[in-house]
Amino acid sequence: MMRWIKRIALGLGGLILAAVLVGLSYEQIMRWRAPRDFPVQGKLVDVGGSRMQIDCRGSGSPTVILESGLDMMGSLSWSAVHDAMATTTRTCAYSRRGIMWSAPSSGQFSADGIARDLHTLLANAGERAPFVMVGHSLGGPYVMTFTRLYPQDVAGVVFVDASHPDQTERINRAIGKKMDTGDGLLKFANAITWTGVPRLVMSHGESGNIPPQAKAAQDAYVSRSLASALQESQALDATFAAAGRLRDLGDRPLVVLTAGKPIPPDALKSLQLTVEQGRQIQTVWKGLHDEEASWSHHSRHEVVPDSTHYIQIDRPDVVIAAVREVVGNVRSGS
Repeated sequence: MMRWIKRIALGLGGLILAAVLVGLSYEQIMRWRAPRDFPVQGKLVDVGGSRMQIDCRGSGSPTVILESGLDMMGSLSWSAVHDAMATTTRTCAYSRRGIMWSAPSSGQFSADGIARDLHTLLANAGERAPFVMVGHSLGGPYVMTFTRLYPQDVAGVVFVDASHPDQTERINRAIGKKMDTGDGLLKFANAITWTGVPRLVMSHGESGNIPPQAKAAQDAYVSRSLASALQESQALDATFAAAGRLRDLGDRPLVVLTAGKPIPPDALKSLQLTVEQGRQIQTVWKGLHDEEASWSHHSRHEVVPDSTHYIQIDRPDVVIAAVREVVGNVRSGS
């Protein structure tokens, strides 16, 4: 009997070892293929010993700067709107440190550091102010931090379903529980990137309306981007605190866009929320965006009822129109 148990144990051990070796080989091959299959979009620019990716298209002033949210697409999160915006004025999307093609940071993460990186990147890439800053989700607080540090450079702002400095406390209070930020899942995925499992899961996940080429590129670089995405997620409280130091945009033209589509049942289930709690979150979210609109004397707030959080993907026309509106206001001086 013991002989059979030992044989079964050895067999299972051999299968596990083989699976690990296959996964390791698969991951290394895919990492090698990524730069060949999905070469850098735009260019890599030195920002002091390492390089960051930036993709600028079109011509004209002010220059639009696209700041992505907490995801692993980097500049590609704007794929559905980038070219259309560039027909109106110079438009730049970039990837933060450690995301997609940009080299990771060797120092401690901070929102102020993100702003300084972007300022150096734009200067070294030859891009000049004035800028219209467009921030999606967590990109909103990054835009506010950039504006606080470089107010002379920012002529206008567009928030695309942007985060608010006080959102964590207000949402938790409204639903009577602490929302799961997903750090645990990100941490686990980052720890096992060498196995190839996160890459497989991502490649077979739901893509929604994300352009196929952007989704494929994101999946190709997922093992490179995970660590930086986790770092940003773990620093959310500090990022919100840094952004909250500025809540006055003066007379800068501002458009605030809010996703109005109800949270889908599967998302509510995964977050362990009821339908009523989902409604409460959306009510609070709209109120937070009403506050963001009050940060400028020259603002407009629009709810997009048929869009999820990624308005630039679900309703690119709305985002393009908002950016063109702010660019036009900056040009006219109104």
